[in-house]
Parts: sequence; structure tokens; C-alpha cells
Amino acid sequence: MTLSVITVPCLSDNYAYILRCNETGATAVVDVPDAAPIQAALTAKGWDLDYILITHHHFDHIDGVADLRGATNAQVIGAQADIHRLPPLDRAISDGDTFKLGNSTADIIDVSGHTIGHIAFWFRKDKSVFSADSLMALGCGRLFEGTQPMMWDTMQKFIAMPADTLVYSGHEYTASNAKFALTIEPNNPDLIARVDDIARTRERGEFTVPASIGLELATNPFMRANNPVVKAAIGMTDATDAASFGEIRSRKDNF
Repeated sequence: MTLSVITVPCLSDNYAYILRCNETGATAVVDVPDAAPIQAALTAKGWDLDYILITHHHFDHIDGVADLRGATNAQVIGAQADIHRLPPLDRAISDGDTFKLGNSTADIIDVSGHTIGHIAFWFRKDKSVFSADSLMALGCGRLFEGTQPMMWDTMQKFIAMPADTLVYSGHEYTASNAKFALTIEPNNPDLIARVDDIARTRERGEFTVPASIGLELATNPFMRANNPVVKAAIGMTDATDAASFGEIRSRKDNF
């Protein structure tokens, strides 16, 4: 793997991620909730910023873009489908495109549901995907714009990734997501162990992200909507996978 990742806490519970190709020094940041902590992290490392990668249009992911671009002259890259409500882009990208950061390459994936036009950056060889508010640790983003079937289709894209892929999501929501997950599968031993680990991690003041696809498949109710055990637990044994997912999403919305 050639990619290094630094997690930068921003605002109250957001994360930005600084990515660096170890072989070339090319550097990018995924989302800019606030420019100042990102600039501080770059200064501490002595790194110049080449690219700003945007996942979706919500203010808590783009508010610092103008300031960071002004300070670094980094190129701004975001979704063509979202271009009408993003900061000005130097390059617009779409599902199926690729982005090269030095010697590392990201596949661009449409992960609509939380918003329409939300994208993820999947560095396949580096076993890392930057999912922002689509797939989250023990959760998925609330559906502000998309539909439940659309978000279930998005979940399929993550389910198909190798189990050792690390998921870098956009917020520190894991503890609250864990409380909900326990209402779906209170006897899931993997979930119980993860909840205990989350509590210890947060007590140490550490981040609960990234988490692996494999861990999400074992514990995240939104990734497990197709599992017969989960369907039985929510009284939907004969339901389609999409309907099961929709029921779980509705329960979370009212949790």
C-alpha cells in the first residue's frame, strides 16, 4: 500500500481525512468541514496540499473549501451530478471514473441515498474507501434526498468490497449507532463485543473509525438487512432485502 491517512476531527463530530501517496508525496483531503484544523495538520507534517476531494454538498463537508483552496491553491474535485451546489470545481467526476493521487488510484462510486450525487472514493489497492455519510460505522446516512431502495442499492456496493477494506466515514456517530444496532440484534456476539470496544475507545479519546467492511458485515444492521437472522428479528422473514432495509432505516429514523 502506498497511501497514508491522517484523521482530522472538525466541528463537533465531523472527520476530514488527509491522504498522502508515500511514494510521490501527492496529498489530498477528503471533505473540508473547517479549514483551520486541516491546515494545522498539514503544517505539522510540513505537507503541501494538492487536491480537495468532495463527497457531497452538505455544509458540514464543504464549508471550509474556499478558505483551504485560497490558502493552498489545491484543485477541487467533486461530483458532476452535484456540481450545481458544490463549490467551484477544477474537475468534475462521475461514477466509474478514477482519480489518481500519485501512485494510488481511487475508483469513483455513486453512493446516492443520503443525498443524490453523493460519491465515495475507493482506493482498491490501498484497501480504503472514503464513504462520508453513505456507509457509516454501524450505520448509514439518513435519507434526506434518496429513497430506501436507492440506499439499499448503495449498500450492495459496499457489501461487495473485500472484507479487509477500511471504511473512513464522515462522523463520530458510532456510539449512538451502536445503541440502535442493539435494538435489532441484542444477542449478536460480534455486536456486543464491538459495543464494548467502542466504549473503551471513546473513553481513551480515540476515534472509532475507520472500521473494516468485514466488521460492518458482522455488526451493522444496515449491511445485514439481507440476513435471515435480522429479518426474523424484525418480523420480516419473507420480506425482500430492500423492504427489510427500509424497515430498519425507518426504525432508526424514529429511534
